[in-house]
Formats: sequence, structure tokens, C-alpha cells
Amino acid sequence: MENIFIESTQYTPEISLDAKNGVIDLIGKSYPENTFDFYGPLLKWVHQYIETKISTIDKTSINIELIYFNSSSSKLLFDFFDLFEAASTKHNIVVNWIYAAENENALEAGRDFIDDFDVLKINLVVKDQIEIST
Repeated sequence: MENIFIESTQYTPEISLDAKNGVIDLIGKSYPENTFDFYGPLLKWVHQYIETKISTIDKTSINIELIYFNSSSSKLLFDFFDLFEAASTKHNIVVNWIYAAENENALEAGRDFIDDFDVLKINLVVKDQIEIST
């Protein structure tokens, strides 16, 4: 399975999908013109990763540091987390929701995702400080 790296733009985040090490990173802003076209390869990769690779990895770490995202990106994140929540019943999957201390919107979004996903482990991370969800 190939890794994917997409550089950030003014409207889209940097995306790093590392199947060998089980690390997924989304960093930046997310308000592409067509969210589902932009994130289509990400979702396809995640499906393939879950079906073929995840069982060979001890842990999957998903690091999300979005300083801003629009409502269609929020829907995409919900679908993304939904896939990993289903897989987390059999595999060690951890989401690190990273936000700046002054970014209350990002913190609130992270808390909303924690409320929406009971099984998926989501940590709220203030840069280098971790608050583990209960």
C-alpha cells in the first residue's frame, strides 16, 4: 500500500497518509471548493488501509490540527471518524485533535467529536499537552 502526501494550499490542509507506520496527519485549513472531490482519495485510502493494512500495525495514530474548517469538511471528518470508530473495536486507534489554546472553535469541535464517537479514542491536545477523553 502506497503512502500519500499532499501539500497544503490556502484552502486545503497538508495530508500525510503513512501506511507503514500507521500515522495519518491533517494539518492546516480545510475549505476546499469541492470537499468530497478533494478528500475522495483520502477516504479511498482509509478504506483500503482498514481492509488490508491495519491488522499488521500495532497502533494507528490520527493527528488532526485544523485551524479552520467549513461545514462540508466537518461532515467529511465525521465520515472519516465513523470508519475508524468501526475499526477501533478490533484495533488500537487514537485520534489526537490538536488545537491552539486560543482557538476555542477548534476545542469545541474536538469536544463535539468526542461526544459523537463513544468508542473511538479522541485526545484533545493543546500543542504538547494532552487531555484524554473519558
